[in-house]
Amino acid sequence: MKKIVASGKTIDDAVRNGLSQWQVTEDRVKIIVLEQPSKGLFGLIGVKEAKVELELIPDPLEEAEQFLIEVARTMGLSAKIDRKQTKEGYYLSVSGSGDLGMLIGRRGGTLDALQYLVNIVANRYSDSHLRIVLDAEDFRERRRKTLEELSDRLAGRVIRTRKEVVLEPMSPHERKVIHSQLQNHPKVRTFSKGDEPNRRVVIALR
Repeated sequence: MKKIVASGKTIDDAVRNGLSQWQVTEDRVKIIVLEQPSKGLFGLIGVKEAKVELELIPDPLEEAEQFLIEVARTMGLSAKIDRKQTKEGYYLSVSGSGDLGMLIGRRGGTLDALQYLVNIVANRYSDSHLRIVLDAEDFRERRRKTLEELSDRLAGRVIRTRKEVVLEPMSPHERKVIHSQLQNHPKVRTFSKGDEPNRRVVIALR
């Protein structure tokens, strides 16, 4: 935990001085009064300032971003995090120098693992459940388009051959893309089978 001791003529002054050092608002800190202000002899000599201890309350998203930056640094990468709030939670996009493909991994495997860890880190510091989607170099969007095109192509194969198609194991996020793309298809339906991490999407005739 980050702590600082600040002083001022009054308790409020001491708190303000401490907050200005961190550039945060009062709701981000816990305040402990160490010393009350007091006046010296006849109110003239030996004036004693107020002294407070401020303890910074961790911000869940900042902690998650710092975790990502540290992971990237250990991999020899310099990472910058862009944060965006969505209907479902928060979207963290990683950019920077170096081979960011290392953060993505084969078919996004490393990215999925990092996303899992980032959610654990953030929720450790949050009173309510946070959902974070992690991306790097727009991999999620590129992968989504690839999966949608694959879904349409395989749906056509199922219609032609009248045989169901079983896809390779995918993450829950990627399976959802397949299901969403074909949920209103007039001739095929989708369902999942198997257990994690080998759960697969099946495309079959309606």
